[in-house]
Amino acid sequence: MNDKKTALVTGASGFTGGYMVDHLLEHGYSVRAFVRPTSNIDDLKKKNVDIVMGFLESPESVYKAAEGVDIIYHIAALYREANRPDWAYYEVNVKGTENILKAALKNNAKVLHCSTAGVHGHVEHPPGHENSPFNPGDIYQQTKLKGEQTALAFHKETGLPVTIVRPIGIYGPGDTRMLKMYKLVKNRKFIMFGSGRVYYHLTFVTDVVEGFRLAAESEKSNGEIYIIGGREYTTLSEFAATIAEVLSVPRPKLRLPVWPLYGVGWMCEKVCIPLRIQPPIFRRRVDIFVKDRAFDISKAQTELGFNPHISMKEGIRRTAEWYRQKDLL
Repeated sequence: MNDKKTALVTGASGFTGGYMVDHLLEHGYSVRAFVRPTSNIDDLKKKNVDIVMGFLESPESVYKAAEGVDIIYHIAALYREANRPDWAYYEVNVKGTENILKAALKNNAKVLHCSTAGVHGHVEHPPGHENSPFNPGDIYQQTKLKGEQTALAFHKETGLPVTIVRPIGIYGPGDTRMLKMYKLVKNRKFIMFGSGRVYYHLTFVTDVVEGFRLAAESEKSNGEIYIIGGREYTTLSEFAATIAEVLSVPRPKLRLPVWPLYGVGWMCEKVCIPLRIQPPIFRRRVDIFVKDRAFDISKAQTELGFNPHISMKEGIRRTAEWYRQKDLL
């Protein structure tokens, strides 16, 4: 980059947002971090960034954060929380996106809108691609789809430069969503429900944020959608076997039918969610055993020069090492 640009990163205190901040700093950007007042900003305080607190639901907060920026990396979203009503997802993931778009238009800034490959749900004919049918499976995916549709409509109506990215299975050091699976495999307690032949697609977090930057910097990306994923996908069975190999334990062998577990998840949701209690088992967590998640990333490779660097095995190794360093595994 010849001219130093200013980037606003929403959700900068989160897992992906934190990596996005680091990546942009490494590439010469001036970075402004937009976070909620309740966010843990200890790591951000150690970085050379401007921190602005506010809420996506508040137009005033967003306008203040976006003042004078060149690019907005809109990563923040309300994720899956059982103690939040459906309307809260619309407030953050849809109306919050509208506020970002209006603030970007006011400041002549480009918007890189982070959606999710989850808007496609189960991929009937893997690998899926940007034009695969939509099949969002829960309120999070439904509102993420509505958010990206809102962004694209705004682009067409106003000419605001907007690019949509749909990342797949983000993981890496700093994230603990896979910790339970690592522990189960390590302790030889992992159970494969179903055949284990469903596809699983992961993307190491440093590859994700590089893909985001490439999409944001491309002038040809305006109005386009890109799936950002790892260079390989595998079966769930081989994924578990790779974790076992990295942890130097035997490959998991125990298998059980999946549908009884799905039924338990359904019952837990029916009982817990009305009480605003986090269910011990979600049906969406059972989906890993029954739904194919594999995607073609050739559009991002061809049009953006996206080239994932971290193989699945290397990513699993790095994540396991971080778990060990933090005494989590």
